[in-house]
Amino acid sequence: MNWLRNPLAKMFTSRHARLWGAIALLMGACVATSAGEAVLRPADTIELKIGGVPSNDTTSVSGAYMIDGQGYVNMPNLGKVKIGGLTTGAAQGAIESGYRSHDIYTNPTIIITMQAQSRWVNVGGEVKAPQRVPYTPDLTILATINAAGGFSAFADQRKVRLLRGNDVMVIDIRKVRSNPSLDIPVEPGDRIEVPQSVF
Repeated sequence: MNWLRNPLAKMFTSRHARLWGAIALLMGACVATSAGEAVLRPADTIELKIGGVPSNDTTSVSGAYMIDGQGYVNMPNLGKVKIGGLTTGAAQGAIESGYRSHDIYTNPTIIITMQAQSRWVNVGGEVKAPQRVPYTPDLTILATINAAGGFSAFADQRKVRLLRGNDVMVIDIRKVRSNPSLDIPVEPGDRIEVPQSVF
């Protein structure tokens, strides 16, 4: 007996097809949301556009903004709004809500995009391919050096410098290799300098 002629089999197949289709659709939506929205951090530069407001306010509010060290962005006519730690979508909602709750604008629409240069780690010195490495949350100092092609033959692996703002940390990568728990996570804007070994 052909299983496609059986009405129960047709119903079973149809239900499974709809179920798997719904699961695939939901999984795709979740992946798109999580992959598409970056979490905003201090020192990130965002590009903000506002709509639903008078045209002269559109030009004065729209523009590039840097998130300060405490996670705040200073918005015209509104003041400081905390968006550090939020996704771009949540930050849009927080700023829109701030303008509405203070009766500044009745129906603002905010669109935030990330500026690409604020999500890089720079690697230079005695690596095979000095470059800017795109930042990802799981990026460590060793992974960043590996992304730059690894050490050159003349690298001093004992005195790798991690520069973060005004802080400088000297790291012995040989110890990191023997104990991976010492591998330090990097942050956007970090610089890694690998010095030349003195023979």
